[in-house]
Amino acid sequence: MAPKMDPTADPDKDPKAAPSANAGRRRSRYQLRDPELQASLDAFLEEVGTEGPRADYVRQLMVTAVRLWKDGAGGGDLRLLNNALKELRHALRVFAPFAHARKVAVFGSARTEQGHPEWQAAHRFAERMVERGWMVITGAGDGIMGAAQGGAGAERSFGVNIRLPFEQSANDVIAGDHKLINFRYFFTRKVTFVKESHAIALFPGGFGTLDEGFEALTLIQTGKSEIVPVFFVDAPGGTYWKDLEAWMDSHLRERGLISPDDRALYRITDDPEEAAREIARFYHNYHSSRWVGDELVLRVRRAPDAERLASLSEEFRELMDGDELRLSGPLDPEAGEVPELPRLVLRCDRRRVGTLRTLIDRLNDVPENDLPGARPSPHQIVALELPERARDEEQEEGDI
Repeated sequence: MAPKMDPTADPDKDPKAAPSANAGRRRSRYQLRDPELQASLDAFLEEVGTEGPRADYVRQLMVTAVRLWKDGAGGGDLRLLNNALKELRHALRVFAPFAHARKVAVFGSARTEQGHPEWQAAHRFAERMVERGWMVITGAGDGIMGAAQGGAGAERSFGVNIRLPFEQSANDVIAGDHKLINFRYFFTRKVTFVKESHAIALFPGGFGTLDEGFEALTLIQTGKSEIVPVFFVDAPGGTYWKDLEAWMDSHLRERGLISPDDRALYRITDDPEEAAREIARFYHNYHSSRWVGDELVLRVRRAPDAERLASLSEEFRELMDGDELRLSGPLDPEAGEVPELPRLVLRCDRRRVGTLRTLIDRLNDVPENDLPGARPSPHQIVALELPERARDEEQEEGDI
């Protein structure tokens, strides 16, 4: 007699639970249940000229919109989703012509007075980054943001403004520029910052600045975004960030709430020249990375020779759990990004992102001359596969 199965058991967690009815089943196409409606939608997409790999995402967006309506989503919810999608679409369009340029996001207080040492440090930092060919992204406000905007100039900067009932209107440098984007929501603004920034520089600020800094570190620490250089920059002789690090040491690191090597995820300096120099150096040889399944692909401008490769594999053996760095060409899932660059492929402990950051530093220890140039690649926002039950719930067809 077959044992009785608990209908409330979760097969993703309980190995003794009944196998899913969907086990081994090919995932169904995300589409409307009504074949006539789906055919009409497909015909409309064909009429407007959607084709190729991108077309399926457009189709799914439209299916989701119809299902929201049939789900009875309220007007407020629909307005939020509609506004968010419009904001993100506009941001993508504004940034697209500048995909070839690396960009640094600068955060700091809107209340810092012009001429204050921290204001001067932000202004000088932005000047140095532009001299190195970078562009600057700020929140478009005054204070530190206005200082960085002024140091970069309107031509080499973006304003990613948030509409608030009080401070802040756009600063005089970026106001009226086509690279000024106004957001209704913090979350869409944050997505834009994360997606478009190749480095982050934080100057002293309030809750918003701390929020941006800790969120950036969280996304890097958890592997949800690529590793980028994160610099906490103070005015010469300032202790704002050193005091914060002392608190993190005593309350986070000593209690085991963060890992010891997480300290490698950021740098603290009171020298804006050093911050600019070290941010640029992060991309001296290292170019970008992609997760392809369980393997991490590091793109570099020049691959290490066999001896150096063996030395790095030995030095970072614990990170790779005994695996070795392997030299490779482009992998198929990379979709043809920077095919001219060599790759280093490894399997690593995803919890040791700080150690991975140190590996990137080692890869940058190559001579300055004769390195081939390469345009930056879009950031990878890592979206891990959902459990089967969650996938089924997401694909639930409803009444239509």
